[in-house]
Amino acid sequence: MDGLIAIVRRQWRVVGLCIAVFLALGIGHLLTAVPRYTARTSVLIDRGNRQVVEQLSTIGGVLDDEASVLSQVELLRSETIGLSAVDKLKLADDPEFMTGRQNPLLAAVSDIRSMLDIRRWLRGGEVRPDQIEAQRRWALANLLGNMKVSRVGRSYVLEITFTATSPRLAAAVAGAIADAYLTDKLDAKYDATRRAGNWLQERIEELRQRSLESDLAVQRFRAENGLVTANDRLVSDQQLTELNSALIVARADTARAQARSDRIEAIIARGQSEAIVTDALDSSVISSLREKYLESSKREAEISRRLGQGHAQAARLRQEMAEYDRQMFDELRRIAGSYQSELEVAQSRERQITLGVSNATDISVTAGETQVQLRELERAAETYRNLYQTFLQRYQEAVQQQSFPVTEARIISRAVPPTTAGEPRLSLVLALCLALGCGVGGAVGAFREFRDRFFRTGEQVRDVLGLEYLGSVPLVEPQPGRSSPTEPVKGEVWRKNGLSAFALEHPSSAFAETLRSARIAADVHIDRPHKIIGIVSMLPGEGKSTIAMNFAQALAGSARTLLIDADLRNPGATRALGPHAEEGLLEVLLEGQTPASAMLIDPETGLRFLPAVVKRRIPHSSELLASAAMTRLLTQVAGEFDYIVLDLPPLGPVVDARAIAPRVDGLIMVVEWGETSRKAVKKTLNAEPQIAGRCLGVILNKVDAARMKLYEGYGSPDYYASRYTQYYHETHPDPTPVSIGTPTRIKTTREKPDDSR
Repeated sequence: MDGLIAIVRRQWRVVGLCIAVFLALGIGHLLTAVPRYTARTSVLIDRGNRQVVEQLSTIGGVLDDEASVLSQVELLRSETIGLSAVDKLKLADDPEFMTGRQNPLLAAVSDIRSMLDIRRWLRGGEVRPDQIEAQRRWALANLLGNMKVSRVGRSYVLEITFTATSPRLAAAVAGAIADAYLTDKLDAKYDATRRAGNWLQERIEELRQRSLESDLAVQRFRAENGLVTANDRLVSDQQLTELNSALIVARADTARAQARSDRIEAIIARGQSEAIVTDALDSSVISSLREKYLESSKREAEISRRLGQGHAQAARLRQEMAEYDRQMFDELRRIAGSYQSELEVAQSRERQITLGVSNATDISVTAGETQVQLRELERAAETYRNLYQTFLQRYQEAVQQQSFPVTEARIISRAVPPTTAGEPRLSLVLALCLALGCGVGGAVGAFREFRDRFFRTGEQVRDVLGLEYLGSVPLVEPQPGRSSPTEPVKGEVWRKNGLSAFALEHPSSAFAETLRSARIAADVHIDRPHKIIGIVSMLPGEGKSTIAMNFAQALAGSARTLLIDADLRNPGATRALGPHAEEGLLEVLLEGQTPASAMLIDPETGLRFLPAVVKRRIPHSSELLASAAMTRLLTQVAGEFDYIVLDLPPLGPVVDARAIAPRVDGLIMVVEWGETSRKAVKKTLNAEPQIAGRCLGVILNKVDAARMKLYEGYGSPDYYASRYTQYYHETHPDPTPVSIGTPTRIKTTREKPDDSR
């Protein structure tokens, strides 16, 4: 959210400019646009007439579903309705309708085009039929283009609106469209009923003949196939039904007789004299024999009990009992014979009925197959008969409806000339211009933000490079100081001017505070009594030499400090501090001179400076910086100074800084604010892990303090930088910012060799 707010604060001027441009265009349109008036009329698809219409006819009933209502909307937009309104009002001959009031500029252009139309001169005043039709079609296109038809909510009301440059013309056209719609509905109903009546009349005659022929075919088929009916049923079907019923009864009788015969045969076969069947109970012979048998059995039991079973009387009685038993079995055999006779009779009757059913079935099947054709003929006859009656009824209804002027639509709101112009609408035009301005401005602002790929904030330094953000150095302008002679004078104390000693002259400024942050980073990360610190940048002109000089000046105030201009390709620090020097780093490395003899000294701070006097192009500068002589030099001066600051060449164009990187304890990266690509710096540091690993942090140089606040969110400390000014008592008196990339010269004097050391 903070980032989004910051983007808005940065790009609001662009958005505001786009809004102003579009609002100006909108106001210009409002001032030059021709006013247009909109008239409205409403048509109701009336459900109240439905019952009346349905009583008279079922043709053209009320259309009350949604699709049908939308179909009426399309009907109102059709060419039929439009041409009817054009012809009724003669709009093709109305110049106000065809051209309307135009913008003065557009009217002048149209007049010029008419004057230059050579074909119009050649035709003269003659009007061809195709031109009349073309004018009529042009009027139709104009009408349809300015007409709108819409459904009011979910109701059955259709609203017709027409827009024209004249209130009278708008109301007249809107009313003509509604009238043409109602007239078209009546004409369509009349034409439909008339066509339906003519067609029904022809169809009725055809159906009457078909119905007559189908009835005659039914009767002839019955007579030819002997399909005699009684009580609406065929006689053969009735006989088959009766035989089926008799067969069921016969089969039941046969089954019952079979069961009785089987039962008595089973009794006789097992010799069960005591078994009972129905006819045995009804037989007087069996009953008499059983009584005698029981009497003899009783007497035999009594004699056997008194006289013993071997008694002659008991034996005689047992013989009588056996005779009685035999006689009862003979009687059962007689009954069994009667059962067998009954069974044979029942089976014979069943066979006769079955044969009758089979014959009747054959007859019924034959009649059924024939009756299928009969039913088909009857259905055809019934269909033609029903169609004939239905079409006859519809024909009567159609004849009545032709003279009944009822339609399911009516006008509920007539169009009246509007009193105020509907177009152009001030609020809509201004709102649209405002929205377009915001959209275009936002797009332009977003494009500018997308193109901004440079370092702007400390958060970007930490997120992109993963390095510590040491602070920012604002854009300042050097103050004029005492003029200095071009040649050094022995024993004279020179004061420094320009940006080379800005932090020294303004110790409470934000510039000096950033350098103190860099010193703290060096003291924290470099655990050595003698620290070699390199100042490096990605590209030339980012102000690394100025940062190196001011950083060395700030260190020299409290510690022994040596500044070495190690940029043998472009010695900016030497041009600023020692343009008069005749020997320096090259002489020490190549000719073996002592470092002290080539050093310059700042008498005010005690800063020693070893310049780089380049008299000719040195192609092997990286080899010199990585040479053993350079290592001996750094080792020699490390025992004499607490801080050794190296102004190194930029990383991008040359490899000198990479060559000497292993010999320094830490590097400070100087990045120009808003000019150096984040991607380029990140890619370079990723390619040189040795430099990235020794980097103490990054200083953003040439920062526009007023614009930098626009890149910070509310949660960032830099957002409140303006409130820190009370701690920076020595601010620069001139608020005009300039680049500090090109340092100015300060006066120094050559240090004499100290024999005491």
